[in-house]
Amino acid sequence: MNIRVGPLRVVPMRFSSRRAATLIERNLLVYRQVWGVLVSGFFEPVFYLFSVTVGIGALVGDVTLASGVAVPYATYVAPALLGASAMNGPVFEAFGVFFKLKYAKIYDGVLATPVSPQEVAVGEITWSQIRGTLYAAAFLVVMLVMGLVASPWAVMALPAAMLTGLAFGAVGMAATTFMRSWQDFDLVTLATMPMFLFSATFYPLDVYPDWLQLVARVSPLYHAVDLIRGFTLGILDASMVLHAGYLAAMVAVGLAVAQRRIEKLLLV
Repeated sequence: MNIRVGPLRVVPMRFSSRRAATLIERNLLVYRQVWGVLVSGFFEPVFYLFSVTVGIGALVGDVTLASGVAVPYATYVAPALLGASAMNGPVFEAFGVFFKLKYAKIYDGVLATPVSPQEVAVGEITWSQIRGTLYAAAFLVVMLVMGLVASPWAVMALPAAMLTGLAFGAVGMAATTFMRSWQDFDLVTLATMPMFLFSATFYPLDVYPDWLQLVARVSPLYHAVDLIRGFTLGILDASMVLHAGYLAAMVAVGLAVAQRRIEKLLLV
């Protein structure tokens, strides 16, 4: 008797946060052995902050904002450094994702289990978000101790920094799936360094030439910095909704691309 068997179909499973959490658990176990690496990421923005406070801030004095309010230079720069830290942490976590993807082949083994590509992407992005949140919370405490918080609204700077980390973490992981070698990460620095310098991080936007102001307004870090600075200085306006929407769109696009790329790379 002949039995005809039709083509096999892979039925996708429903997303499970528990399965995604296994990636977080794995990272916790790994970093428990190298906790110094985890802690070291906190110090770079703090060193920047101290240098600005005792050096450049003493020379510059106060900064007059577009609203006409004058604030000390260190108070102006501190939230921008918080935003830059929220960007750099998840972006450079992509180095670890690249190693797991290309060399350690961690995800090949993970996808042999019921864990799906979407759960891998969510798990890794969530882990980078946890690291970024720890850094942001500690940095805010340092700002408070140094007297660089000008408004009670600064409590909202932490969720804003978390959104920033989530946005750059999603886009960073998506970009990592296109990397072919370690040399390709030079392109990451090529993208993040101009954003760090020219996203109204160290100077008000109105001191830039007109063409550079337009470029800066497109920068994701500009939206993050302006959102966080608005909370720490207590300057709230409708533009903050636009900034949050911009970062939320980055999360959605980055997560979608990361999921599809992981599936294409590992399930073919």
